[in-house]
Amino acid sequence: MNIPFLDLRAAYLELKPEIDAAIARVLASGHYILGPEVEAFEAEFAAYCQAQHAIGLANGLDALHLALLAMDVRPGDEVIVPSNTYIATWLAVSQCGAVPVPVEPNARTYNIDPALIEAAITPATRVILPVHLYGQPADMDPILAIARKHGLRVLEDGAQAHGARYKGRRLGAHGDAVAWSFYPGKNLGAMGDGGAVTTNDPQLADRLRVLRNYGSRVKYVNEVKGYNSRIDPLQAAILRVKLANLDQWNARRRAIAKRYQQGLADNSIALPYVPEWAEPVWHLYVLQHPHRDALKKALSDAGVDTLIHYPIPPHKQLAYQEFADRKYPGALSLAEKLISLPIGPHLSIEDADLVINEINSNNLLKNLNE
Repeated sequence: MNIPFLDLRAAYLELKPEIDAAIARVLASGHYILGPEVEAFEAEFAAYCQAQHAIGLANGLDALHLALLAMDVRPGDEVIVPSNTYIATWLAVSQCGAVPVPVEPNARTYNIDPALIEAAITPATRVILPVHLYGQPADMDPILAIARKHGLRVLEDGAQAHGARYKGRRLGAHGDAVAWSFYPGKNLGAMGDGGAVTTNDPQLADRLRVLRNYGSRVKYVNEVKGYNSRIDPLQAAILRVKLANLDQWNARRRAIAKRYQQGLADNSIALPYVPEWAEPVWHLYVLQHPHRDALKKALSDAGVDTLIHYPIPPHKQLAYQEFADRKYPGALSLAEKLISLPIGPHLSIEDADLVINEINSNNLLKNLNE
């Protein structure tokens, strides 16, 4: 048995004629920086996200960083972030010279706990930055209510949640803006780096377009000290092809997740919890088990590839030594217990069943619990 965590080559092979044609179209166009291909992708992605604007950027970290700058986050400001997230969420804050203020996760959803946010607000707070982790929406209504009460902006990190819905509406503009990554392994992944911000705020969109292009909207006229962070037309063309297939591929992920939910009924495993208002897109299928490392080794020995998202929380990384003495037990506990099973649009139901059978058979879980 050899079951990969995610098969990126299969994604290309399924769409090979369309992707090859899109690449050839860009090469023949003569437009290799921004231009009509990028504009077309931005329009299509904005419409998909039910947002008025999309601004294509070089990667997901830049999307977070430049969105914060466009929201006037400056050195010394504070941004509320989840303690349980990929480090990029924190890095974007630090790149602004601002201070990440971690808030612990809800124990069931693993997303930032809205009930803990208000206590973390200080006079220096400027933005709340929830993450739609693992493809499941954070609980936006209470977060937005807290932000309105305190006059704060809300930037959502949607890097893992392309197509997810909160209370029936696609993520894209619930808050002031959403930052997206198109890293190849995402639900909507490029063949290289890429990112974007969606928003309904025209002023924010305009600032982002200027910031991404050396601080310029007219060539050789620079209004601000900007950046070089423009999505590549080749990646935009590939993403247009994949965007047309995103709902279908997310449906395949949901079928795999449903299979796992039904097949892994052992009570020693904490299965993903989905609130009734959430429609996740299952970027990751994340279990919690007290003997995670032993479970991971047993599955690896059987030929099942798994990953850990994430083995070291941001506050324990060397990059954030200033947080070393602070206590975030929720994030630390998850880092010790979570394990991600194979999932993706090209994982077959038959392979999912093999994963389920391997976990359930031979008293694997019983042996781990003894």
